Amino acid sequence: MDWRSIKFDWNRARAFLVTAEEGSLAAAARALDMTQPTLGRQVAALEQEIGVELFTRRGRGLELTPNGTKLVEHVRAMGEAANQFSLSATGESDTVEGNICITTTEILATFILPPMVQKLRLAEPGIEIEIISTNEESNLNRREADIAIRSFRPTQSDLIVKKLFEATGHLYAAKKYLQQLDNPNSIAGLNHANFIDVEKSGHLMSLLNSQGFSLSPANFPVVTKSHVVQWELVKQGLAICGTLEQIGDAEPLVERVVAPGIAPIRADVWIVTHKDLRTNRRVRTVFDFLVSEFAT
Repeated sequence: MDWRSIKFDWNRARAFLVTAEEGSLAAAARALDMTQPTLGRQVAALEQEIGVELFTRRGRGLELTPNGTKLVEHVRAMGEAANQFSLSATGESDTVEGNICITTTEILATFILPPMVQKLRLAEPGIEIEIISTNEESNLNRREADIAIRSFRPTQSDLIVKKLFEATGHLYAAKKYLQQLDNPNSIAGLNHANFIDVEKSGHLMSLLNSQGFSLSPANFPVVTKSHVVQWELVKQGLAICGTLEQIGDAEPLVERVVAPGIAPIRADVWIVTHKDLRTNRRVRTVFDFLVSEFAT
């Protein structure tokens, strides 16, 4: 191989790849945690370096040119190789001190994880913890996080998965809201109540209707993707929602919605890491710590 012929800057190639995948300089800059002008200069420098126009503007976004479309596949392969190199190198680290990134749902990050993080920091002060609170799935293969706590079991062969616990949820409402309903202790009475879901797909409506409810989209006047916002709305007496019993039972402003035929909402919760990171001492320490904490 003629190593002298490879002259482009990998950072510029990475800027090109992320911009192509994100579709705009603004989104790519956020993904890479850099300013948009800096990213734009890197992409422009790569175009000048290789003598090829990579993007054309389409409104506020960018579109790959025919040459850019051909080249992005090669850069994508480079990105995957660089990511695998990073995973393998990190997995060989025997140092506990350093950063660890944990991603989990907003509700677990807000109400369940904080005391565990405090305990971990006391036990391992050299570990710096970053928490990504999101209801979207983070890609562990792309190092978007080191450890994920999820309400579904991933099936990828390159991930290590362990069940943490079986989550149990119930319907909850503010006491003052239930007092406004004619018959809050029956499904028939609750059919006239308002509910809050975290998605427009009607998942909660379908679940409750399978238990004998007769709800329609009219019963869901408010939708929010934020579990924290949802919970605050319920506490204010706006509607009924489902949440974990550890959270609902601890809140004095609300109470369980109890009626014959309403079954608990159950889901398994899993902890996940990439197999190449499980040998990393820092990742292993935090992974095992969380497993132990959730078991108590």
